[in-house]
Amino acid sequence: MKTTRQPLMLAASLAAALALGACGKSEPASPVPSSPPPSGTAASTSPEPPAFPPPATSTGLANEGAVAAVSFTSLEVGSSVDANHKVVATATSFAPKDTIYASVETTGSGHATLTARWLGPRDQALHEDSKELDASGPETTAFMISQPEGFPQGDYKIEISLDGQPVASKDFSVKP
Repeated sequence: MKTTRQPLMLAASLAAALALGACGKSEPASPVPSSPPPSGTAASTSPEPPAFPPPATSTGLANEGAVAAVSFTSLEVGSSVDANHKVVATATSFAPKDTIYASVETTGSGHATLTARWLGPRDQALHEDSKELDASGPETTAFMISQPEGFPQGDYKIEISLDGQPVASKDFSVKP
């Protein structure tokens, strides 16, 4: 039995030594010509296929079919929203003591930040509010502004940005 075990151990040791010896070695890269061959002529050497398949990349099959990142769909302004944060009736004119709502629809999935910037007459900044989204499909986000003493008469605007990039704005007015 000892005579069978010794050649087996020798073969295993030789295989391990060959495998470990080949791990750190790399073949020199083939020189790349500084300019492509003239059209109509073939390159003098043909590239050899790699011995092993190239490693997988992060842009491979794992991302196929993935939903795009969060994107803006629509903006509506009105004086009330429903339970789903959607404006019930859109409006462009409000009374001074109205609460004004903005309903922002998005689609896609992922993390994003929606920001509403409310501007008053002469583009005076009135209020800014940001909301973090962890979306997994279509979502509606509501923003609101009110002033118990009432808004001054004039032209107003809301600007919406998604992850710091402007995506929409809507003008409205306050009238007595």
